[in-house]
Amino acid sequence: MKKLLIATSLMAIVMMESCNNEAPSTMIGRQTPEVKNGQFTPELLWAMGRVGSYDASNDGKTVAYNVSYYSVEENKSHTVIYTINTDGTNEKLLTTAVTSESAPKYLNEGKQITFLAPDKDGVSQIWVMNADGSGRKQLSKCEKDVDDYLFSPDGKKAIVIHQVPFHNIIHERPEDLPKSTGLVIDGAMFRHWDHYVESIPHPFVLDIESGKEADILEGEPFECPMEPFGGIEQLAWSPDSKTVAFTCRTKIGLAYAISTDSDIFLYDVAKGSLDTARNLCKDGTEFGVVPDGGIPFVPDNICDPSKSLQDQYVNQELKDRNVGYDINPQFSPDGKYVAWQSMERDGYESDRNRLCVCELATGNKTYVTEEFDSNVDAFCWDNDSKTLYFVGVWHGETHVYRTNLEGEVKQLTEGQYDYTGVALCGDQLLCSRQSMKEATELYLVDKQTGKATQVTDENKYFRENVAWGEVIPHWSKATDGADLLSWIILPPNFDENKKYPTLLFCEGGPQSPVSQFWSFRWNMMIMAANGYVVVAPNRRGLPGFGSKWNEDISTNYGGQCMQDLLSAIDDAAATLPYIDKDRMGCVGASFGGFSVYWMAGNHNKRFKCFIAHDGIFNLEQQYLETEEAWFTNWDLGGAFWHKDNPAVARSFANSPHKFVDKWDTPILCIHGDKDYRIVSSQAIAAFNAAKYLGIEAELLLFPDENHWVLKPQNGILWQRTYFNWLDRWLK
Repeated sequence: MKKLLIATSLMAIVMMESCNNEAPSTMIGRQTPEVKNGQFTPELLWAMGRVGSYDASNDGKTVAYNVSYYSVEENKSHTVIYTINTDGTNEKLLTTAVTSESAPKYLNEGKQITFLAPDKDGVSQIWVMNADGSGRKQLSKCEKDVDDYLFSPDGKKAIVIHQVPFHNIIHERPEDLPKSTGLVIDGAMFRHWDHYVESIPHPFVLDIESGKEADILEGEPFECPMEPFGGIEQLAWSPDSKTVAFTCRTKIGLAYAISTDSDIFLYDVAKGSLDTARNLCKDGTEFGVVPDGGIPFVPDNICDPSKSLQDQYVNQELKDRNVGYDINPQFSPDGKYVAWQSMERDGYESDRNRLCVCELATGNKTYVTEEFDSNVDAFCWDNDSKTLYFVGVWHGETHVYRTNLEGEVKQLTEGQYDYTGVALCGDQLLCSRQSMKEATELYLVDKQTGKATQVTDENKYFRENVAWGEVIPHWSKATDGADLLSWIILPPNFDENKKYPTLLFCEGGPQSPVSQFWSFRWNMMIMAANGYVVVAPNRRGLPGFGSKWNEDISTNYGGQCMQDLLSAIDDAAATLPYIDKDRMGCVGASFGGFSVYWMAGNHNKRFKCFIAHDGIFNLEQQYLETEEAWFTNWDLGGAFWHKDNPAVARSFANSPHKFVDKWDTPILCIHGDKDYRIVSSQAIAAFNAAKYLGIEAELLLFPDENHWVLKPQNGILWQRTYFNWLDRWLK
């Protein structure tokens, strides 16, 4: 495998057109560690390259893309840029800096590539280089970090994302107390995901020639892109470079915390004023003004407490007002339409994501994926402005689909894969693809036949040297007679005559599919490599089996979704002779962690041990601690003090802490202290409960991690602790 070539310092490379220096010892690059007996280990998992963002040249012949590499020893990552021909030949490393370079995008008819990298002062800026990596120079000179960017089609302007101060909820520190750490807070949403909200992202229009910037949301206290996961995909340029479409939820504080109602706005760059911005979701509405007619969605005023929140949102007058999440606009190539992903109902983050197409001349909206009763996860336009391609999950696989403006949907790809992104690439599609046996790689997909051809082969070394297990579908009957799909993951060198310890994997989300996902932590192949069979059910409350299946979890956390998990493992243990029913464990994160805590008091001695990561132990505690209140309002039916509401009563009666008197099985609790979605006090309470009951328990607490574990050494510690616990009780 080739070595990465870099310069010894950033200052040395900014004046260079090419670089031939040896990589210093601190450089993190493509790795080929020793693989002993084909054993897949946590160290090997962290040595794999992680393919990230990508862009295709205008002629569709070349792709520029990111790969991130991690060093466990140095506990950090490094991101580099490659180009490769779309036939898989001529891979070339363009990165020459010891610092990370990312977000490559083609410019000037594919002759140049722009990217993000720090300047001499460490401020993230837009840089540009020739397509072969030569002629590198700094393009922007912004005072603040450029978080992400998007060039206009004419190349004269770019949208850049900066963080701007925000003190509407957390007060500014007194000038005479600059070293004080106390926070004076007077509103909800004072923290989000893993940080305290003292700044928010705003989009700026940067004039490339003059360097002048104009804040699209100047003076407004709203986010764009929307946190915590929104990126540059939430904005788009019109083909004539005159208009920016952007996503915004025009709410702060409590209103923000209890609503998912975001809209798509059109901003005239020449006028440079939000006064003339057009709201495509609520046509005719001024920016920042929410029209009357919405349901008041406040914890103390849940309208009719005899009805569930879901029932209250069946309101025909709201159907064309787009009161749910509306995100990720894209102009059609002819500029006549804007398409975006749209949810129908406010406060419901897991509502079906439809593909909405708005005709700009009339304002008429058409939902062109109604034939597909699942989510649109990503999409792109074809050059004809009449065809769109999207990826969505069905029956545990995520594939590429085609639709026209009349809503005629056709599946293009097939196989046991997850296609996670789609973009136009000449006369083909450029897609990212993964599976439980394959980390993300890039593929070309034929728009007519759906035939997929591999472009990148970043982790070829690992695929060829690691022994991989098989993944097989297994259908069983749920307790109500419904057909239930589980993925069965087998150990490498599987022997059908042996008995294997087995894990029930409980998915999180709570409405995320158990599809062919690749994870760098909850990795099915590592579990199998450690000698475990994994049973991963697509329980009730997951997309890919129709809207009713997906919504059966709402206000019913302890209902059919839990019975599906139990019936799936019971059926597997009864029908698959290689499963040792006397050596079964139950594991999961987030809602999967809730499932584990719930199972601990309801499993009737099925399992010999449990592992819960970032799980909910006490629903009353969760209702008041989580930052996005719309989540608990919708999923639990409202506040726990609305005791006369049947949905509320059902939800909170199934809080795992209410079954703790039945706990009798060893449990490992894991949590991150910077997780503000599900606060670490949940794991601490569960751990203490087990200890007070005299049950074997461990607590793995990460002071510097959020809902995920992102640092390499923490990741290794997570894996070691995870398998040490399983091996202790199941082997």
